[in-house]
Amino acid sequence: MAAPCKSPDTMAKKKPEVRINHWGIYTPWEHGSKELPELIKVTHDIPCELGIEFGYTVTIKKAKNRKLQYCIYHPKIPDEDGQPLAPFAGEEYIRQNDWNFFIGDTIWAPVENKAGPWRITLAIDGELIADKTFNLILSEP
Repeated sequence: MAAPCKSPDTMAKKKPEVRINHWGIYTPWEHGSKELPELIKVTHDIPCELGIEFGYTVTIKKAKNRKLQYCIYHPKIPDEDGQPLAPFAGEEYIRQNDWNFFIGDTIWAPVENKAGPWRITLAIDGELIADKTFNLILSEP
């Protein structure tokens, strides 16, 4: 007797293929644009200067319509009340089976409190798929 067919809800999902393409300093990213920013320099050491865009790009395959979670952990940057900012987190649906994505941040004023490690993670359905830490360095006065 043949085994019963599994319903789509109980079938195992394919494991996505993930590749980190580049990381470092990028041209400014236009929010909402389909174009990814361009890589300027591959590095984990980022000058802590106003307007610097940094992060990484990934290519994700075999994960269309799955949920991508991102999180940016700041180095205890204080909010208006002096409390450390919570990590910046969000979700995005993967729109294609061969999808390129940029995750990053930019430095805002005052730059003096932005120095230190910035960790940027990506997960699909709660499973970590990419993790990079950037060291933001204040330039000498």
